[in-house]
Amino acid sequence: MKAILKYTSILMGLAMAVASCETVDYPDRFRETAGVPTVHYVRYADRDIVITQGFMEEVVCLVGENLTSVHDLYFNDQPAILNTSYMTANTLVVSVPKNLPKKQDDKIHLVTRDSSVVLFDFKVLPPVPKVETMSFEWAKPGDVVTITGSYFTTPFTVEFAGADPVEITSADGTSSFDVKIPAGALPGKVKVTTASGTGQSTFMYRDNRNILFSFDDQRGRAGNYWHAAKIETSDVALDGNYLLLYDAGGLKSDGTDWPDAGYHFEYWPGNWNTPETYEDDGADDLTRNVDFSGFSNMALKFEYMIPASDPWKGTPMQIWFAGHDLITLQKAGNTYFHDDAVSLPRAMWKPWLATGSYDTGGKWLTATFPISTDFIYYWDGSVAKGTLDANSFTGMEIFVAAGKENEGSPSAPKIYIDNIRVVPIK
Repeated sequence: MKAILKYTSILMGLAMAVASCETVDYPDRFRETAGVPTVHYVRYADRDIVITQGFMEEVVCLVGENLTSVHDLYFNDQPAILNTSYMTANTLVVSVPKNLPKKQDDKIHLVTRDSSVVLFDFKVLPPVPKVETMSFEWAKPGDVVTITGSYFTTPFTVEFAGADPVEITSADGTSSFDVKIPAGALPGKVKVTTASGTGQSTFMYRDNRNILFSFDDQRGRAGNYWHAAKIETSDVALDGNYLLLYDAGGLKSDGTDWPDAGYHFEYWPGNWNTPETYEDDGADDLTRNVDFSGFSNMALKFEYMIPASDPWKGTPMQIWFAGHDLITLQKAGNTYFHDDAVSLPRAMWKPWLATGSYDTGGKWLTATFPISTDFIYYWDGSVAKGTLDANSFTGMEIFVAAGKENEGSPSAPKIYIDNIRVVPIK
């Protein structure tokens, strides 16, 4: 009995201690109050400047009376996270929600426990737009392209270097929009301006930097390959000559054939001198034109076109770079890129994978392969064990070939390629 009395006394003492702490040691402990709140104004959380609008994820401070009666808080129709540690009767510090509203009324909704609602005028601004990709970077004035990114809230303007801004008053969503290239547009970054500010693209319109192969000059045509590449021009040309990957025999797509006569583009630097040198026009190192020291922040890009009459239904396109240690003109061979000991990293492109067939409807588009994230595969599609460094980019090859079985359906696609380049993307 004494033991029971002893523990009862201890529990009673703890309860009294907690009550004492709440009323004496923590006199400012949050307590939800009754009634409705009043907001006089909103200011920045870190400085006493009154504001009537704020960006998503920006921290603001509501100033008023009886703000401890707020049980829920919304900006437009998006709920904010309340932290009672930052709530007093006269101030309420909160972060503006990071999601775009489905219905925007430009008001803060203060809701009490009994569901009473007080409204206060406040406009939420999305972040400055991010301009990330353009469907066809080498489009001509008058062509319509799709630009993707985020926070394209209408109305906004699109600006190409050398041309007047284009006003966009409506768009299907906030992550992409279509725009006609204006007259006078010149090579350069693309800017999008909304009420939140101006965002600039990382890509360049008609980007002529770091061109490895335009197919209009000596490089790639000097005979530095195993098979002669199909360098042609016609009425479908983007700009002068192009590379055509095609063979009427097609692709088996099961790893049993080597369609290198029509679906292989090689560039091996060097000559037949002793010792071999790498400065000759059209046979020089790719590193003489492009600084690859920052390759982890660069991407391989090119324009391509696949007619609807000759779709691509299977077999990946393998794209790789290699240094002098692996391939030069005098080291010509076809084993290093599927050598398990080397396990050379490469990009593996399969645009037909989702639907089983792929074409561009005869339109030119831009393909982009970030080196750090896309050049990671081995011949059979597994993750490569080898690594790249700044010396790995003296030569280059493109080969449409399967390194394993079950790579789609047999087909004989016509793949037109132009303006192969490596450019910064950050």
